[in-house]
Amino acid sequence: MYPALSVLQAIGNRAEAVLWVGGEGGMEANLVSRMNIPFTTIPAAGVHGVGLRSLPGNLIRLAQGTRKSKKILQEFKPDVLFFTGGYLAVPMSTAGKGIPSVLFVPDIEPGLALKQISKQAGTIALSVDDSKKFFDRRKSMAVTGYPVRKELLGWNRADAMRTFGLHEDLPVLFIFGGSKGAHLINTAVFAVLNELLAFCQVIHITGEADFVEARAQQTALGQVAEQNYHPFNYLHDEMGAAFTAADMVVSRSGASTLGELPAFGLPAILVPYPFAWRYQKVNADYLAKSGAAIVVENKDLPKRLVPEVKTLLQNPQSLADKKKAMHALAVPDAAERIAEVILQQASRKGDAAK
Repeated sequence: MYPALSVLQAIGNRAEAVLWVGGEGGMEANLVSRMNIPFTTIPAAGVHGVGLRSLPGNLIRLAQGTRKSKKILQEFKPDVLFFTGGYLAVPMSTAGKGIPSVLFVPDIEPGLALKQISKQAGTIALSVDDSKKFFDRRKSMAVTGYPVRKELLGWNRADAMRTFGLHEDLPVLFIFGGSKGAHLINTAVFAVLNELLAFCQVIHITGEADFVEARAQQTALGQVAEQNYHPFNYLHDEMGAAFTAADMVVSRSGASTLGELPAFGLPAILVPYPFAWRYQKVNADYLAKSGAAIVVENKDLPKRLVPEVKTLLQNPQSLADKKKAMHALAVPDAAERIAEVILQQASRKGDAAK
């Protein structure tokens, strides 16, 4: 969702009209509508890894999504389609065959849905060069970087520290697992929270499910936690402040880490989500290979969390080296690069019509 919003910001008034197509019941509806972007939905469902009981129903939803996509395209008449991934894009891609399109691949390794969509895409925009090996070499590909929304980048450290009530006596550790949190990371953090707070301040996005437990931990640990532990169920507008204030992060390694962590030059301990396909592991290994991060398996986090964080925060040179390595991966104009690719594809429809 956020990469697409970043690209729309970059396109600005160069697009005469925009229509965002999301999934029925998806989380993006409120945010997109709040930004005054026209929004509609289609039914869709995945088929990869789905059990036999669910498969027939999911195939029916895909067919329904394709029919509705055709109707949307007939009414809106777009010059170009922009896909940012997932099974939701498959019905629209199928219905939009023949319309110029751009596919953005957020993770390094694409899933099956993206590989399917890539066959019809005019250009494939990639977060990193390593993704090229997963696609047909004959396809048009552009390494654009991962776009980061402007709102994240507008903070200075003093304002960011003040936003969370942080002080300069201890370094700042930012822990998050995604918009819904990461229960297994949260559990590991709660078990050693007192140890962590002895040498760092912690901003912790728990997600809704574990937020009550986080507040209970804060109360139980008393004054030290009141001063140095800052749990939140979710951050949106203040996410940039958390990145700006942090000295390092502990997080999952979803696609956004390929853009957001480099943008802020944040060294990381990455804990790939273990109960899905290997996308997060591939992302984490890429950042670790670049010298910017440490990879810790989910099962090892409880015993490695404190030692790894402490070692890095108390070794200024190692921290600085990882910060430099992470920052070297940043592509500040990624959104503009993708915008240019989209506008080039849109012009092809106009050329074909002449």
